[in-house]
Amino acid sequence: MTDRILVTGGAGFIGTHLCKRLLADGHEVICLDNFYTGRRANVRPFLEHPRFELVRHDVIEPVRLEVTQIYHLACPASPVHYQANAIQTVKTSVLGTLNMLGLAKRVGARFLLASTSEVYGDPLVHPQREDYWGNVNPIGPRSCYDEGKRVAETLTMDYHRQHHVDVRIVRIFNTYGPNMLENDGRVVSNFICQALREQPLTIYGDGSQTRSFCYVDDLVDGMVRMMRADDFIGPVNLGNPSEFTVVELAHKVLAMTNSASSIVHRPLPENDPQRRRPDITLAGKRLAWSPAVPLDVGLEKTIAYFRAALAQAASGAASSPLPGSSL
Repeated sequence: MTDRILVTGGAGFIGTHLCKRLLADGHEVICLDNFYTGRRANVRPFLEHPRFELVRHDVIEPVRLEVTQIYHLACPASPVHYQANAIQTVKTSVLGTLNMLGLAKRVGARFLLASTSEVYGDPLVHPQREDYWGNVNPIGPRSCYDEGKRVAETLTMDYHRQHHVDVRIVRIFNTYGPNMLENDGRVVSNFICQALREQPLTIYGDGSQTRSFCYVDDLVDGMVRMMRADDFIGPVNLGNPSEFTVVELAHKVLAMTNSASSIVHRPLPENDPQRRRPDITLAGKRLAWSPAVPLDVGLEKTIAYFRAALAQAASGAASSPLPGSSL
C-alpha cells in the first residue's frame, strides 16, 4: 500500500534518511522544512523523484495538506541550535506539534512524534525505561528543548484521548551518521571534525559521562516499524543500549582517523546528563526491533562522510551537495 506521508523537518539529519527510506518503500513523501538546521542540499538528490515534494514552511504556522501519515521531526535537536533561540525552540515544540496534530485530526492521518531521551533529563534511574518520569530542570538552559518535548508528548496524548487521533511516540537517543551538521555541537560530529582537522578534541568535564550511540539507519528502521505498528502508542525508546564514556569515544575516533590530535578538557555545561542509556526491552517486544550497526561500522561510514565533506569545503565547493553522503 502506498501512503502519502508528511515528514516535518525532512531536510534535517534524521529527516533526510527517513525520506530516503520512505521513498525506497514506495511511498509518496512531502518534505516540510524551514531550513533552520535542515539543508536543501540534503534533499537535492530527491527533487526530481516523481513521488517527492519539497515544501518550505515553518510548522509554527498552520499548513493544509492531504496526507495519510505524519512523521513530526521538526525541531532543532542539538544544544548549539536549540539554545541559540530558546523561545523559537519552545514555539516549534509546542505550536508546531499543535499544528501537526490539528492536521492529523482534520485528515485522519496517523501521527508519529519524534520525542527525545532529553525528556528524562539528568536521569536518576539507569538505564532509562519508558515508565521513568525523568529529572528535568524546568528553568535551565536546556529546558527549552527538554520541556518543549515533554509538552509535545502531553499534547500528543491529549489529542489521542480527547480527539481520538491515531498517535505514536518515539523517544530518540543519541543518533549519528552521514548528513550530520559539522557545527551542530554533538559529540560524534565534534570529535570527528576535530580529529580530521588535527585540532584538539574537546571533552567537557572529565569525560566519564556516558552516551549510547545509535546509527541513523537503525533509528529510521525503528521509526518506520513504530508507524506501522497497530495498537501500540508508546512512548518507546529507540537507541543503542551499548554504553560508552565520552573519553572512550574520543580515543576510538582518534584511532579510526589516524589523528595526532590531543585531548583538552573544558567545564561541563549546566544540566548536562551524566549517564544516558536506553532500556529497549519494550521496542524488542512490541516492534521486534534492536539496533544492528556496531559503533565501529557506523563511525567508519560517518568519518568517510565528514572526510569528503571537509575536503570539498576546503576546495571551495561547500555549496554543492556533499560527497560521501548516504543519499
